[in-house]
Amino acid sequence: MANNRRDFLKLTGLLGTGIATGASLNAFAEDGKGSDEQAAGPGPKQFFKPGPKQLFNMSGYAAPKLDTVRIGFVGLGNRGGAAVPRVNHIDGVSIKALCDIRPERAQLAKDSLKGSGHDPVLYSGKEEAWKQLCERDDIDLVYIATPWALHTPIAVHALTHGKHVAVEVPSAKTLEECWQLVEASEKNKRHCVILENCCYDFFELLTLNLARQGYFGEIVHGAGGYLHDIAKSFFNKDARYDFWRLRENAHRNGNLYPTHGLGPVCQIMNINRGDRMDYLVSVSSNDFTLGEMEKEAAAKDKDFQQFAGSHFRGNMNTSTIRTLHGRTILLQHDVSSPRPYSRIHQISGTKAIAVKYPEPGRIATGPEGWLSEAAMKDLEAKYTLPVVTRMGEMAKQIGGHGGMDFLMDWRLIDCLRNGLPVDHDVYDAAAWSSIAPLSEWSVAHRSATIDVPDFTRGAWQNNRPVDLSIDHGNLTPVK
Repeated sequence: MANNRRDFLKLTGLLGTGIATGASLNAFAEDGKGSDEQAAGPGPKQFFKPGPKQLFNMSGYAAPKLDTVRIGFVGLGNRGGAAVPRVNHIDGVSIKALCDIRPERAQLAKDSLKGSGHDPVLYSGKEEAWKQLCERDDIDLVYIATPWALHTPIAVHALTHGKHVAVEVPSAKTLEECWQLVEASEKNKRHCVILENCCYDFFELLTLNLARQGYFGEIVHGAGGYLHDIAKSFFNKDARYDFWRLRENAHRNGNLYPTHGLGPVCQIMNINRGDRMDYLVSVSSNDFTLGEMEKEAAAKDKDFQQFAGSHFRGNMNTSTIRTLHGRTILLQHDVSSPRPYSRIHQISGTKAIAVKYPEPGRIATGPEGWLSEAAMKDLEAKYTLPVVTRMGEMAKQIGGHGGMDFLMDWRLIDCLRNGLPVDHDVYDAAAWSSIAPLSEWSVAHRSATIDVPDFTRGAWQNNRPVDLSIDHGNLTPVK
């Protein structure tokens, strides 16, 4: 076929995230509907064709060393505002610029750096002030923590202007945006790193090393999720700029936030590095809570009346993914039911199983029961990764979700300063984020099967995992 990938997608109706049946994922994102009429017609599996050959394989790519990593932050709300003082604890960085639509947030972030020696330029007050930051010639890394809809546009603009990118989760909202990230990263040979902090939590890293040392045997199944009761925050006018997360939940129905549970499981299964996600099915419950909360909020505050009649996301979404080598992944999402926090994190193999929630993490090697506390301590002593041994206590002191945020930031800076391959590349950002729009399509089509695109275009067969156990001898210090 002579047409390139986008031409093919146009011909088959898949451009953006449209589907050849004539139903568009982007349309579902707007109206939140998924009727039986939309589900009619053949499934989309046969319409996913391989794209053109890679422009450049970013998996395992080591960019030139940077003695000092010059950073610009875009988005200074909850995540970005916490990241700035965290990164300030890492040597070998220079915070050059701070950007937020709200001038007060940009100034607050700058104030957190007083006495540090950093004197960042502020960009604020304009919708696209971030473009000026991305176009500066004295920035190496753009750190993006904006509302979801801006993740890909900012990342692509930064990559196009020669910057490495660290982008919050999910990195993209549509399949087309996933491909945009891949192509921009490959074309410009710049890293696009997904800021999946849960990959750096301590039990997740322990199970990663246990898996790589063969403790679980062959990995058979993994489970992850984002089960977090944050519904009240959607209606808190001070929590998120312009109700952006409420808007996401008011017009989309699927697993909207897949990567916290999925990322650690994919890392353990070597997804994109020896195996890949093949296809998924997804089902959502009805909405039993958000609609009623919206009515109550609108009765008290007219600002919420704009959400009247919204088709809110179902409380529980359950998606099941099968990999090409026959492993399965169970992924769940529920942010509007009363429950304790859980990411599940279950790893099941032919020799052992690990489960994290309810905490603390537990491991078993058979039906006799979970390992004792003493046996768990022995495992931790033997299999804790060097990066945790070296940096774990410091990470806990500096903080960020118990230390995993700081460990994530430090590891990224250390890789850039030492010219090392990053732990999670653009193919991970695309594949993990793609589960959201794919799940939306499946839910809208009565849980029909849909393929997960191969963003590596076949390179997954030869790509190899990054070895976190290697000590490169030039560790980035912390303050």
